[in-house]
Amino acid sequence: MTLLLRVITSITILIASTSALAQTGRPDAVDSVCPRPAIDRFTTHITVLGETLSQIAQQYKLSTETLLGLNPSVRTGAIPVGSAIGVPPFNGIRVNVPPGMLLRDVAKKYKVRPDVLFEVNGCQPNPRVVFIPGVTWSLAVDQTAPPIIFALGYPLPKSGTVLTPFGFRVGDRTETHSGVDLSAPLDSPVLAAADGTVAFVGTQGALGTVIVLNHTQGYQTRYAQLSNPSAKRGQQVKRGEMIALVGQSGTPSHPESHLHFEVRSNSKLGWVAENPLPLLGKK
Repeated sequence: MTLLLRVITSITILIASTSALAQTGRPDAVDSVCPRPAIDRFTTHITVLGETLSQIAQQYKLSTETLLGLNPSVRTGAIPVGSAIGVPPFNGIRVNVPPGMLLRDVAKKYKVRPDVLFEVNGCQPNPRVVFIPGVTWSLAVDQTAPPIIFALGYPLPKSGTVLTPFGFRVGDRTETHSGVDLSAPLDSPVLAAADGTVAFVGTQGALGTVIVLNHTQGYQTRYAQLSNPSAKRGQQVKRGEMIALVGQSGTPSHPESHLHFEVRSNSKLGWVAENPLPLLGKK
């Protein structure tokens, strides 16, 4: 009975010691019961031609927001081939711990369990940088982060009249218009509205000849009713670079020559059309 009592007492002390460190930051845990800190388990993804951040996130079963939070360099522009993207073992954010703040204080601030935060960060007594699992990165969470900017250049050399606006149209039948029709003379250059990668060049029914560009931050731009496309699938293009000419392919929704232009964002529902005008710069 004396030996059994000693074993039970030892186990109780070990459990209490580990719990105390999670709550107070005291260095009396046993290292062998903890995994390596999540930050030490980051891997590096080297980008290849045609990849987008959302595709990389899907490959590693992460959210795009996680990669945006951990890689500030990809928040405001296209991802060059060969870029090194830091990839964590699971979704979360990396946070610098201010002097005087304990893990339990961090846990309370971000609404995570102290013991989980403690173990995810390798049972360290007083880490200055921690990985917080399950927290979705945003500007509201990371007040020190530079803002995400997705402003578009105008896709034509000169501003044109909006012949057909975005949204519902009522006529012989009610239907939606997934972009805007911008008036432009035939054979005018069509310009990439932002740095990106050519994801598609081809024909799509009533839209005629179409070019689709993938951009960072989960955005696409689409250009339709084109002629003479010069961009090639997989090519990286710069904002303002000519990718085609204004044409009349497909079945244009307006008799005046124009560019059909769309902006779409990636979501759980797929590529969802958004009104381009708030994002569109003027010439």
